Order: sequence, then structure tokens, then C-alpha cells
Amino acid sequence: MKIKFTKLEGAGNDYIYIDAVNDLPENLVDNSNFYRELAVKISDRHFGAGSDGVIVILPPDIDRKSADFRMRMFNADGSEGEMCGNGIRCFAKYVYDHKLISKAQIKINTLAGIKTVKVFTGSGGYEHSNGADLVEYAAVEMGKPEFESAKIPVALDKPEVIGEIIQAGDLEFKINCVSMGNPHCVIFVNDVDNFNVGYYGPLIENNPLFPNRINVEFTEIISNESVKVRTWERGSGETLACGTGACAVYSVIKKTIGINCTGSINNNNGVSNNSISINNSNSGSNNANSLNVILRGGVLQIAGDINKSVLMTGPAKEVFSGYYDFEF
Repeated sequence: MKIKFTKLEGAGNDYIYIDAVNDLPENLVDNSNFYRELAVKISDRHFGAGSDGVIVILPPDIDRKSADFRMRMFNADGSEGEMCGNGIRCFAKYVYDHKLISKAQIKINTLAGIKTVKVFTGSGGYEHSNGADLVEYAAVEMGKPEFESAKIPVALDKPEVIGEIIQAGDLEFKINCVSMGNPHCVIFVNDVDNFNVGYYGPLIENNPLFPNRINVEFTEIISNESVKVRTWERGSGETLACGTGACAVYSVIKKTIGINCTGSINNNNGVSNNSISINNSNSGSNNANSLNVILRGGVLQIAGDINKSVLMTGPAKEVFSGYYDFEF
């Protein structure tokens, strides 16, 4: 069977997109075993199309008509994830560019709830214009960060896991845990470029403290406006970017260091950000439009009130389309 697919990437976080609205037979539209097996094979960077996983574009659930679409994501190892920040931006680009929808504000149902995404085209327009306007970037309301241990989950008898010490290999790490719809562990390091992410990442991901495993963000504070992050993603290994991870880093910094900022999707004018001030006693304060999270594949801008919702803005790009010969 030939499977039609499109590969997209957001800041280097690349996924294979399957249009289950139009391109799959009915018996496969919600077949989890099919998607798990497909994700493992098509994600292979030597024998497949190469990706961090598979994202499926589905019609909304009958009981969730407030959403325009439903999204399922499968990591490169076949495990299903709750959400993907870079992936959902590319999801919105696909459905807009391929004219599955004509409005610029799109509601997408995920395992982490319904997320609102606003797309922005290269010409600055918000509606299709002779098919010429393609989405270049998108802003996503990522929801409220969850710090409660049981809801992340972390198997530790404490209400929150902020600044706790764990052992991984030969080192001790101070961990800060948060859920952005999926679980994250943020660790601050001095030199992230030379840090051995490939060794320590899987040790922390699979620590017994994390019953559902966990994504790990190794983070270096660069300036009052910028941090540099390398992410070890649960089920995929080190990736070039992670949108929910960038939001997790922002949320932990705001909770522990202090950031004063707001951000929201404005129905009329797209993204509206107030200034951000990172108040760090060691570095003073400075203002910017958002916190720049520098990832190996690009930069994401994060803003928002962690007691309400975090806003992520970043690029989305289509790479190529094709057919994959797959026997299921």
C-alpha cells in the first residue's frame, strides 16, 4: 500500500504528516497499531523518509465540535505523545496551505486538550489569496503549565519538583519538572554546547521517578533575553527543537527567577505581546518582546502568564511530499 505523506519542520523539529481526512481508507483512520508501525519505519533516517515521528491530521471528534481538527502524534519509536509544539504549528500550516481550512485561527484537539493556533503568511495576509499566500510562522496558545507532581507525573512525595536532586550516571542534577501537556524536566547547565546530552538524556528520561518517561531540557542562560536549550525527547532522542520543551523552560524560569510578561492570540491583529523583563539579581533586568529560546534548529519566542497560558511563536516549513510503500 502506498501512503501519501508530507514532511514539514518547525525549527528543525521534523515530522511526517498523514492527511487522514482525505488520504487514508476508513479502516486505517484511527488505527493506532498502523500509526505506531508506520512511525517506526517511515521515521528511519536511513531506510525511511526520516523524521522525529509521525503526526496525523484527523477530523474532530463528534463530541468535540468546538475543534476544527484532531491531531495525533507518534514518536520515532512508535510511542504516542500527548502534544508537540513545533508539530502543531506545522499542522496548522498544512491544513491552511492545503486548503483544508480558510480561516487563520485554527482550533486543534490534542491529547493535551484543544489548542488555538494563529497562522501568518509571508505576505502578511490572513486568508487565502489566489493560493499564493503560504504560512511562514504560527503562534500557539499552549495552555497553563502544570507543576503539580502527580499530574506531570513524577513519583515523588512532594507537591512540586523544583530544585530536587537526582543522580544520573556519575553526576547529580538539580531538576525542575513541569507538564505542558506532556512531561518535561528542565536542568540548568553552564555549557550546553559541550554537554553530553546523548549520555545523560536517556538516563534521566528513563529514571524510575518518571513513570511515563520524560523529556529533558538542558538549558544555559545566555542573557536577560535569551536561553540556549538542547532537548532529549522521550521516544525520539535528541532533536533539533521542542516547542513544548521551550515553553517548559520558560515556565520554570518564570517560576524560579522571575519574568514579567503577557502574551495572547488577538482575534483581530494576530499576536500581541507586552514587554518581558527578566529580573535576575545576578544580571539586572532588560526588556524584550519575548524570551528567545535558542534551539539547535532555530529560535522560538515564548511569552505569557504561567497562571493562564503560555504563548509560543515560531516558524513552519514544508520540506517535501511523496509516497511511502508500506505493508501493514
